[in-house]
Amino acid sequence: MNYEISLITTMAIAVMFALSLNLITGFCGQISLGHAAFQGVGAYAAAMLGQAGWSFLTTLPLAMLLAGFLGVIVGLTSLRVRADFLAITTMGVGFLFVGFVRQQDFFGGELGISSLPDHGLGRLGFMLLALLMCVLTAALSIYIQRSWMGRVFSGIAEDEDTMRVLGIDVPRYKLAAFAIGTSIAGLSGSFYAYHLNFIGPDSFGFVESITVLSMVVFGGIGSVPGVIIAAALLAVLPAWFQVIGDYKLLVYGGLLFLMMRFSPDGMAGLTKRFFKSNPMVRGKQA
Repeated sequence: MNYEISLITTMAIAVMFALSLNLITGFCGQISLGHAAFQGVGAYAAAMLGQAGWSFLTTLPLAMLLAGFLGVIVGLTSLRVRADFLAITTMGVGFLFVGFVRQQDFFGGELGISSLPDHGLGRLGFMLLALLMCVLTAALSIYIQRSWMGRVFSGIAEDEDTMRVLGIDVPRYKLAAFAIGTSIAGLSGSFYAYHLNFIGPDSFGFVESITVLSMVVFGGIGSVPGVIIAAALLAVLPAWFQVIGDYKLLVYGGLLFLMMRFSPDGMAGLTKRFFKSNPMVRGKQA
């Protein structure tokens, strides 16, 4: 039973993390190759506050605020760059974070932080809370996507210059996307730290950023249901098939290549095309 609880918790954390990137990249078209750094900010904040005597539930909003604040700072420095240049900038942020925590004894250095205090919720309670946060994140994503903000995000992703001509404050909405997305990444990082009871610099490096990007691309960029399914699936595959865990970067990189080459809209696009091309489905709809 403990194995199943741990697996479900891992899936919930992965879904939160993937949805946080989907808000930035999927909704607003802002490519981020260093997103794991913001999960790391939340994880380190929760771990250090926990060791200082703060309760787990108290650390959650604080970790989100800190990750969101740093996300806004990164967003401010990235307002003048787009596309490939933005990807390189965010990738640099990821390397900077890993290098910084690795060199600071205050953050545990190379050894990281282990032996976090008990969160007091029990395995089942922790899993249920993670699932609740996962559901709330999904609901928020759907709400944003259907709102005026979501339509502006979509417009920025399609043609940023046109949105400026229409009088839309593009920088403001870009910062909003970074703030919301990185805050949720910080939330997932808090759960990650307490779930594994250990965090280190390598837990939030470039490989993890590529992993979460693979989840978003595989599910379908901008598709909330697709990203949820992809994140849950890719999160548990290494546990089910040990060989995938050994070659994680190779497998996820291959998925990225295949999806971008043959189905840029991911599983969501494949599903839509299947139902449209299936005669039986068309007959039922008629």
